[in-house]
Amino acid sequence: MKTIFQLLFLLCMVQSAVAQAPYTLPKLAFAFDALEPSIDAKTMEIHHGRHHQGYVTNLNKALEGTDAAALSLTDLMRNISKYGAAVRNNGGGHYNHTLFWECLTPTMGTQMSPELSAAVVRDLGSMEEMVKQMNTEAGKRFGSGWVWLVVTPDNKLAVCSTPNQDNPLMDIAEVRGTPILGIDVWEHAYYLNYQNRRGDYMAAIWKVINWDAVSQKFANVPKKGLFDDWAAIKEFHSVMSQTFHPSEEGDLAPIRARSAEMFAKATALAAAPIPAEFDRPEIKKAIGDLVKGSRKLDKQVRKGASDADLTSALNALHDVFHTIVGLCKH
Repeated sequence: MKTIFQLLFLLCMVQSAVAQAPYTLPKLAFAFDALEPSIDAKTMEIHHGRHHQGYVTNLNKALEGTDAAALSLTDLMRNISKYGAAVRNNGGGHYNHTLFWECLTPTMGTQMSPELSAAVVRDLGSMEEMVKQMNTEAGKRFGSGWVWLVVTPDNKLAVCSTPNQDNPLMDIAEVRGTPILGIDVWEHAYYLNYQNRRGDYMAAIWKVINWDAVSQKFANVPKKGLFDDWAAIKEFHSVMSQTFHPSEEGDLAPIRARSAEMFAKATALAAAPIPAEFDRPEIKKAIGDLVKGSRKLDKQVRKGASDADLTSALNALHDVFHTIVGLCKH
């Protein structure tokens, strides 16, 4: 009986420890020596088993008994300004290193996906230019920190660096975005093999980057829609879509019932602020044409115009709307 009580006591202690330790050290997908000669086995062993484990242990201690203990690691990063230095440093250390391990592989010849490769060319010029920018950022980072490839809130790729264990996901970051590749430039990441030669470490690490994993992270980033920050045009488009598409099948009842609503939405669009990236004279003019066209269409409906006339006016209005879409995309 005593043994049973002892076992139950130990089980409760284990369950309590699990409840108070939401974060754990992730296992590596490769052996400590698998990345040699780019990263030596001893560095990997110390880096993962001591440094990263230390961040996990200290983060759990810092979060114990707080409401943040229930947050996912990404949500914790996005709200890091609400918490103290211990959470920021150790939470960042855990997030950053977890991403770092996932972006490394002993497998030779991994390739960027066509989508990521196209985005690199579009936003950074070329693969070679991206590597050059990241190496430059790593060299400029005074003391300890990280260099990043991120997807910014406007769906662009950008290169940046952060000090200490900060990262671009944090709400205090100078450059905000979702990291898809992070490279540790703390001395503990390279000192045993490269001493103070951070440039040599950066030159070597590109041989073990897992582009398959980076590409998957890029694909997983939620992409912002063209008009996500422009509610007024989305509201106009909703009415346009729900009346234009039925008209393509010969059903004019929706536009006859909602022409006044469409005119009201166009008027509201013209009165609403235009997001800075779209605030250009040609877009303002096209919005004015949208108001004129929807006013004309509403008058035709009220006067009982024929289906053919309404179809023609609605097609013209639809063309104006897509002119605005085209201008915003370019």
